[in-house]
Amino acid sequence: MSETIDVIEKINPNSGVSVTAEAKMTNFRWVVCSLLFIALVINYMDRQVLSLTWKNFIAPEFKWSDADYGLITGAFSIVYAVSMLFAGKFIDYVGTKRGYLWAIGIWSAGACLHAFCGIATDGIVSGHWTFSFSLAKENLEMLETVSDTAVMITTVSVWLFLAARCVLSIGEAGNFPSSIKAVAEYFPKKDRGFATGIFNSGAQIGALIAPFSIPLIAKYYGWETAFLSIGVLGFLWMGLWVFFYKDPRRNPRVNSAELAYIEQDNKKEEDLSPMQSQPKVKVGLLQAFTFRQTWAVIFGRFLPDSVWWFLLFWAPAFISDVYGYSSASTTGMFAIFTIYLISMASLYGSYLPTYFINRNKLNPYAGRMKAMLIFAVFPLLGIGVMPLGEISMWFPVIIIGIMAAAHQSWSANVYNVVSDMFPKSVVATVTGAAGLASGLGSFMSNYGAGQLFDYAGRINMTFLGFEGKNAGYMIVFICAGVAYFVSWCIMKLLVPKYKLVDIK
Repeated sequence: MSETIDVIEKINPNSGVSVTAEAKMTNFRWVVCSLLFIALVINYMDRQVLSLTWKNFIAPEFKWSDADYGLITGAFSIVYAVSMLFAGKFIDYVGTKRGYLWAIGIWSAGACLHAFCGIATDGIVSGHWTFSFSLAKENLEMLETVSDTAVMITTVSVWLFLAARCVLSIGEAGNFPSSIKAVAEYFPKKDRGFATGIFNSGAQIGALIAPFSIPLIAKYYGWETAFLSIGVLGFLWMGLWVFFYKDPRRNPRVNSAELAYIEQDNKKEEDLSPMQSQPKVKVGLLQAFTFRQTWAVIFGRFLPDSVWWFLLFWAPAFISDVYGYSSASTTGMFAIFTIYLISMASLYGSYLPTYFINRNKLNPYAGRMKAMLIFAVFPLLGIGVMPLGEISMWFPVIIIGIMAAAHQSWSANVYNVVSDMFPKSVVATVTGAAGLASGLGSFMSNYGAGQLFDYAGRINMTFLGFEGKNAGYMIVFICAGVAYFVSWCIMKLLVPKYKLVDIK
C-alpha cells in the first residue's frame, strides 16, 4: 500500500452511503467558496459606488433630485429583474464557469462606463468633446449658468447613468445564479446554507470596505476614479476563476473522498425520486413558474429583497438627509461601516439551519423554514428606526445593521430552497426566475422611495408625528419591518412540507 495514500472503505455518518475515500479528504470546495466570496465583495463595492457618491459628489454637479436618483436605481432594478430570468437559463446552458465569466466581465465593464458619463454629458450638451474628467466638469459648470442648458445637463446625465447602470445590472444578474449553481455543484445539501452564508457575507465585507475607500477616492481623485478603480477589480478576478474552477468530477484538486462527500445526496435522491438522478433534465422558463416551490422562492425574495436594496442604496442618503453627515465625513463613514459590521452576524445566522438539520434530524426545507422564522422577527425592529432616531443617530444605525444581518441570513437560505427541491441542472434557471421577483421588489422600493421622499418634502407631509422627508422614511421603515414575516407566511402556505420537484 502506498505510504502517501491510504485507501479505506468507510460509511459516511452524514449520508449513510458506503464510499471509497482517501484517508484525508481534500477541501477544495472551500477554495471555490472563497472565490465566490471575493466576487461578491467586488460586486457589492461596484453597487455601492453610486450610493456613496451621488448625494455629495454627483448630484451637486448634475443637479439631481431624489426622484432622479430613484429613477436610476429603479431602472437598475427592473433591468436586473428581467435579466435574471434569462441569466439563469443562460448559465444552465453554458455552464457555471463560462457563465460567471460572462457575468463579471459585463458588470465590470458597466461599472467602468459610469466614469465617462460626465464626459459624455458635456459632449452631448455642448457639442464639443473633451476627453478629460476635469475639463468636462469645468465646461458643465459654465453651461449651467443657462437655465435651459442646466435642465438639459440634468436630463442627459440621468439617462447616461441609467444606461451605464443597466449594463451593470445585466452582468450582475448572473452573479447569484452562478454562485448558487457552483454551491450546488460543490456542496451537499446540508452544507449549502452555511456555504452560501460564507460567500454571501462578501456583500457585507464589500459594504464595510466601501465607506472608507470610495468617498475618499471620490474626494481626492474624483468620483470618476472611484468607479474605474473598483470596476477593474472584476477583471482581475476573472483570471483566478479561469485558473481554479472546474467541475468537481474533472477537477484534479478534488480527491475521491471529497467527491464522495460532495455527492452524498445522490443516493438519497434516487430513493425518493428517480427523476432526481437525471443529470440532463431541463426546465423552460415558463415551466419553472408552474411549480409551487418556484412561487415559494419568488415570495421569499420579493418583499425581503426590496428591503435589502433600499438599505443598500439609500442608507448613506438617510444618514445625510436626517442627520446631516455626508458619506465623506468621519461620522458618516463610521455610521455606514457600523451598519455593515453588525450585518456580519449573518455568518452565524446562516449556520442555524444546518444546526437544526443535524440536531433535530429535520429535512433541509424544514430546517431552513424554522431558521427563517427567527430571521423574520428581527426586522420588526425597523418600526422603531425613526422614533429612536430622535434620541440618537446610533439607534437607527444599530437597528438597520440588525435588519441587514437578518436579511443576509434569510437570503442565504431562501436561495438554497431552490437547490433543496430542484435538480442541480435547473437550479440556475429557477434561481433566475425567482430573481425577477427580487428585481421587481427592488424597483418598487427604490423608485417608490425617491418619489415618496420628493413628494413628502414638497408638501411637508406629516405621518405619526414626523414631517417632510422624515415622514417618508417612517413609512418606508414600517413597511420594511413587516416584510419578512409576511413573506415567511406566504412561503409556508405555498409549500407546507418538504417536497422534491418531479419534472417530467
